[in-house]
Amino acid sequence: MKSLLLTFAVAATAGTTFAADPPTPPVLAIGQPVPDFSLKSIDGKTHSLSEYADAKVLCLIFTCNHCPDAIAAAPRMEEIHQAYKDKGVAVVCINSSSPMGLTPDELGYGAHGDTFEEMTPFAKDSGFTMPYLFDGETQTLTAAVGAQSTPHVFIFGADRKLAYTGRMDDAARKKGPVEKSYVKNALDSILAGKPVAEPVTRSFGCSTKWKWKQAWREKDQKNWEAKTVTVDKLDAEGAKKLRANAAGNVRVINFWSTTCGPCVAEFPELVDTYRRFQNRDFDFITISMDPPADEAKVQKFLQKQTCALSDKTKPSVDKEGRKSNNYLFTGDNADKLAEAIDKEWTGAQPHTVVLSPKGEIVWRHEGQVDAVELRRQIVKALEAAGAP
Repeated sequence: MKSLLLTFAVAATAGTTFAADPPTPPVLAIGQPVPDFSLKSIDGKTHSLSEYADAKVLCLIFTCNHCPDAIAAAPRMEEIHQAYKDKGVAVVCINSSSPMGLTPDELGYGAHGDTFEEMTPFAKDSGFTMPYLFDGETQTLTAAVGAQSTPHVFIFGADRKLAYTGRMDDAARKKGPVEKSYVKNALDSILAGKPVAEPVTRSFGCSTKWKWKQAWREKDQKNWEAKTVTVDKLDAEGAKKLRANAAGNVRVINFWSTTCGPCVAEFPELVDTYRRFQNRDFDFITISMDPPADEAKVQKFLQKQTCALSDKTKPSVDKEGRKSNNYLFTGDNADKLAEAIDKEWTGAQPHTVVLSPKGEIVWRHEGQVDAVELRRQIVKALEAAGAP
């Protein structure tokens, strides 16, 4: 196992190109013992295998915060925990994803990334009461069992030998009742002292994000930083077109200025949010309220913040006949800008709105935005629009 992890580590630091990906660890075979582990948890404690010695069954669910399959399955994980906790079953969720193995555009289906710090709000959003452990730092346990995707379930009987491995159910990203739960069927069989009818199924979901993929993350970052940032002038008529949202995407518009402290403070999170959702039907527009004479200052700030136009959202810009995602208001009356985009805007900065594909304001916030809440609202708007 140490040699396999060493292969990952070497690959992650050897450069940004590979002849081939490092081998994916094989799935633990039925009948094999549970690997020992000691992992930190969102409850501030370290949880070890010995802690669950008295459980009749140990159910390990390897999952994460970012994957749409894992997000959809999270309430069902808690449901299983509640249904079996008094029957001697210990259900333990483990974040198997390395945050270093993810590029920003892989985070566009939820409000949270896969860092340890983001596990607590994700667990709260998902209603978790079961242990939620972090293996994304070393991925030792993840590699030992060969967790292929998120979620991937491993169930061990009283002898702590593997009795079931695979997916939770056939629901995938669907919400509502589950027609068939492989996990529940396996747990019922083990508790009854019977062999599991289907001991092995395929796990479906986002592939495990291994730490060795850090090289791709670094390459993606360099490519983004190399982009040229542009700024176009905007008048009231142009603002009306932005509000009309002819591109038909979920759109975030942020009003800001270089002399506004909260504006400057929130900007890195806004750019990060844009990069997270760039693969989806989404676009991001900034409107600077600086004096037109300060165009060079605005340009310099935006370049420093790497607020570039993503190649993946450029088609939306082209569709509307625009050239940039950044604007400097040069009209003679800021009231006309407010009337064009958000009549409820008081003029205080920063101010952020989320538009539906039809150009309706579905969320607004005055003052420095909470990035997590903004992402929640974007996800909500995308889901309401039925966006892929």
